[in-house]
Amino acid sequence: MQHNHNADGYLFSKPYSYYVFGLLFLLYMFDYIDRMVIVSLFPYLKNDWGLSDTQCGLLVSTVYWSIVILSFPISVFIDRWSRKKSIGIMAVLWSLATVSCAFTRSFTQLFIARTAVGAGEAGYAPGGTAMVSALFPEKKRSMMMGLWTAALPLGSAIGIVAGGYIAVRYGWRHAFGIVALPGMLIAILFFFVRDYKTVDLEKTIEKNAGSGKRKKMETTEIIRQFTHTPSLILTYAAFAGNMFLTAALLSWLPTYFHRVENLSMEKAGMKGSIVMMLAIVGFPLGGFLVDKWRIKMVRARLLFPAISSCVTAILFFFAFYFLEGAIQYYVILAGGVTAAAFSPAAIAVTQDVVHPGLRATSYSFCVIAQNLLGSSLGPLFVGMLSDRYDIHTALTIVPLFSFIAAVLYLTASFFYENDLAKVEKVQIQTEV
Repeated sequence: MQHNHNADGYLFSKPYSYYVFGLLFLLYMFDYIDRMVIVSLFPYLKNDWGLSDTQCGLLVSTVYWSIVILSFPISVFIDRWSRKKSIGIMAVLWSLATVSCAFTRSFTQLFIARTAVGAGEAGYAPGGTAMVSALFPEKKRSMMMGLWTAALPLGSAIGIVAGGYIAVRYGWRHAFGIVALPGMLIAILFFFVRDYKTVDLEKTIEKNAGSGKRKKMETTEIIRQFTHTPSLILTYAAFAGNMFLTAALLSWLPTYFHRVENLSMEKAGMKGSIVMMLAIVGFPLGGFLVDKWRIKMVRARLLFPAISSCVTAILFFFAFYFLEGAIQYYVILAGGVTAAAFSPAAIAVTQDVVHPGLRATSYSFCVIAQNLLGSSLGPLFVGMLSDRYDIHTALTIVPLFSFIAAVLYLTASFFYENDLAKVEKVQIQTEV
């Protein structure tokens, strides 16, 4: 027995759809808690094991390298097998890997354990994105993506704060174990939720459209979903531009405040992390606004990130080029909100313009683009410019990448409706 989407567009009953969403939110939050807890443990690792800053940095970077390498193959598996089982297994894996960090005895062992954390997390964003896309009405997609993505800064902040708090009281090894256990419990709960049936990769045969005849998609047709959808390719590239700016600022704002304002690293870190926390406002707000606008204009899903990325570029450029002191910080805080606002709409686009059986795969390409071209290059770019000139000059140039993203979104908006019209209309069915 199968059930189709309800008349109101929810996959299950409204309360049950929100229950599944709640578990997905908590898993995303613990994904980032487990990923970021190590940041506040650096001083203890340096003290106990004599690690260099480069080695500490590698313990963060290896998680992202795992995600870049494994995201695509894992998400193909998610699309073709089971969302709930894949997500449950991945969350158990990254939780176990985080616990294992507590028992490591050397840098090499800890590096391997952190690499395993990344392997577990590699498919979660694509799998969770596909699940959130299916759970809710299409008209609410940006809003729900915004709420779901708010788990990222929340989890990052909790991970950093909890890691420091636990390490001071119980030792750094306990930090890994304590943050991993709740995620493990939620992962086990997720095995018992209902899922939607794996969507067959079929397409309607054009010439017999009236009869509704369908045929299996060939490999070349699946590849064309990604290579012949301009709004999708441009969105991937624009997303990387946004993440270039975000990662550069998150990595270097504390150093900037430390050097320019002569603050202690502790105070400078606090100032920087408050900017990051404002993404908790920016993500849901961006999603809410774009869904409201989309009622009147379908292209809003790409016009909104174009506008918010442009506003972000202007705010940060003005802050670093013209301002200093308190007024500069207020403008940077405003930029912290607008820098996150693009994300829900851009993520929704990666789901809108592909076959419903390829949604996890589609977002995996976005994950690869944002990490490879954005998150991994932004901090490096600022570091190199800072060495050559100074930190102030470097951060004044970085907003250019947000402006490039704005241009790419605007260009993508002209292709969006045409790409949307080509998407196969498939009724998603639930498993019993």
